[in-house]
Amino acid sequence: MTHTSTDRPGRRAGGAVVPVLAFAGIVVAVMQTLLVPVIKDLPQLLDTSPSNATWVLTSTLLSGAVATPIMGRLGDLYGKRRTLILSLAVMVVGALVSAATSDLLTMIAGRTLQGFAMGAIPLGIGLMRDMLPREKLGSAMALMSSSIGVGGGLALPAAALVAQHADWHVLFYGAAGLGVLAIVLTLLVVPESPARAEGSFDLPGALGLSAGLVLFLLPITKGSDWGWSSVLTLGLFAASVAVLLLWGLMELRVKAPLVDLRTSARPAVLFTNLASIMVGVSFYVVSLVLPQLLQLPKSTGYGLGQSMVTAGLLVAPLGLTMMVTAPVYARLSAKYGPKVTLILGLLIIAIGYGAGLGLMSAAWQSLVIAVVLGAGIGLAYSSLPALIVGAVPASETGAANGLNTLMRSIGTSVSSAVIGMVLADTANDVGGVAVPTMHGFRVSFLIATAAVAVGLLLALFLPRNTPATAPQLRASSEEDANLAHAEAVLRGFRGRVLDADGAPVAHAKVTLIDHRGRQAGATLSQPDGSYVVAVPARGAYVLAARATGHGPLASAATHAGDERPVDLDLALPGDTVTA
Repeated sequence: MTHTSTDRPGRRAGGAVVPVLAFAGIVVAVMQTLLVPVIKDLPQLLDTSPSNATWVLTSTLLSGAVATPIMGRLGDLYGKRRTLILSLAVMVVGALVSAATSDLLTMIAGRTLQGFAMGAIPLGIGLMRDMLPREKLGSAMALMSSSIGVGGGLALPAAALVAQHADWHVLFYGAAGLGVLAIVLTLLVVPESPARAEGSFDLPGALGLSAGLVLFLLPITKGSDWGWSSVLTLGLFAASVAVLLLWGLMELRVKAPLVDLRTSARPAVLFTNLASIMVGVSFYVVSLVLPQLLQLPKSTGYGLGQSMVTAGLLVAPLGLTMMVTAPVYARLSAKYGPKVTLILGLLIIAIGYGAGLGLMSAAWQSLVIAVVLGAGIGLAYSSLPALIVGAVPASETGAANGLNTLMRSIGTSVSSAVIGMVLADTANDVGGVAVPTMHGFRVSFLIATAAVAVGLLLALFLPRNTPATAPQLRASSEEDANLAHAEAVLRGFRGRVLDADGAPVAHAKVTLIDHRGRQAGATLSQPDGSYVVAVPARGAYVLAARATGHGPLASAATHAGDERPVDLDLALPGDTVTA
């Protein structure tokens, strides 16, 4: 056999793959931030009431939350690159629809289509996992995960500049152009991943999740208008609970579910997803508060009197710092593991918001807050996909990261609704216009600090962390092997590594190589010689085993892709035998 040394997943995964996928993530963020500079003018621009105008933002939020896990699952089943291009194409169509209209309903339809681009984040992370060598995976996933913040930070001043000097529809043409560029670059640079999940698309599960999420997020985003104790708001919340419970029961009985709830219930996945909600809350608070504080006139006594563009430039370091922290995260995570970097990131966010309570009297202070919070949010965001990827099988990467991105979206949705309510309830009426107060800004920062505290508590419950650069498939480290062995591992190979005399060999490295010569998994044998390694999909594999004092072994094997492990003992030759 000649495939016993294959640490790089594939020759086609060139150096431009990571920046192209990160660019796709930035395009998604630009689409989200596009209308922030003109939010206050939307009722006049669309000739409608302020309540109706909020649907232009709400529709994107809802469709993005629904589309994220669905696109992730479609990517796992039919190809992540193909699905990524599809999600970007739908966004481009939506942007062009919005660019050509000033009608409220047509604009909402276009913005709904733009929300589908949210699937690009988990799909990009999944492609990176499938193609990149382990030593590059940590920093690449960190960059992809933080791209949503990077794009948001960079887009704010750019969108403000366009909105201030051109027709606001130009914003949508710009977003469509960026989407087309991302599609072209993806076609030219990014190869399709060979990894595929088994089964078919769970349409009832997708519809059930969509209905449950819409019923949950709708009253969150509109509760301030409808009244939090109104029959409509409470009824929708109750309906969402009922629908999601029924959906969960159905997903547990489906052979190939949209979301593997058993995997999602693992402590590593569950607590990461719950912490993600809190990170999403903390990220959005600063995005809502600082631009408003900076743009309020100085005549209020606390406003900083900056122009729309200047305010955008002062908040932009939030995204730029997130970009800088990606390589820093990779080094920290390689040494201490993603759990430690998540906790460190949350601590820095807490320091940023705590300091921010006393740093609201000058424009330069907003710059300091943005830099500190950007560093913390960058570390926290970068840790989340590494924690998820290290806890799920390769064939579930897209769906699992889609669910994680959904949790962040829920966090930003809750943050938007709660902070919007706080600022509205504490506002002063000045000439018939509601002006946010300093008290409202400080309460918002306190809410963000409380969310970070909850996130820290959840992060402490994560299982003992492993470095982000460890092999990323289930059963790819001794800890994972023990867990997998205890669970009798689904879909994989198991057996014992033995020497020439039949005695067990401990700490032998067992590497799983697919039919393309790519490493698909790795593990170390236990003290009794036992090993277990999961397979990403059915097919032909080579199991290569090495141990000090023994010759190497390569053994061909085939897995049918079902849930029964294949038993295969590996007998190493003596040290006099050469490979």
